[in-house]
Amino acid sequence: MARHVRDVMTGHPTAVEPDTPVHQVATAMRDEGIGAVLVTEDGRLRGLVTDRDLTVRILADGGDVSRRTVVEACTGEPVTVGPDDDVDEALRLMRAQALRRLPVVDNGKPVGIVALGDLAVARDPESALGRISAADPNA
Repeated sequence: MARHVRDVMTGHPTAVEPDTPVHQVATAMRDEGIGAVLVTEDGRLRGLVTDRDLTVRILADGGDVSRRTVVEACTGEPVTVGPDDDVDEALRLMRAQALRRLPVVDNGKPVGIVALGDLAVARDPESALGRISAADPNA
């Protein structure tokens, strides 16, 4: 069974700069089949943006979204874990903060993302969430 975050995280996360247009971020999410993108500046984590963030913080406002940038939608200063942190610590943080994803940071630089589904697959692959998370994404 996986003991460390590095064993379950998705490495090489997609990252964008704060001034990236939201439509470009949404396109990357669609094309890569992902639900979260890291926002970085000078190689340092500045935030995390999810598909839900784009919906409730940008689209729900209405108006012209073509001039909106990802920094307007992201959660700044997200809770993070390190790659050598125990998986139980990641789960504890997710429960305590009601989070579905945690950026993984090593020496101040993002190296991955660990999602609730990743932990479910690693800890209980036969659970409903484990099976859903392990299934191929819908196209």
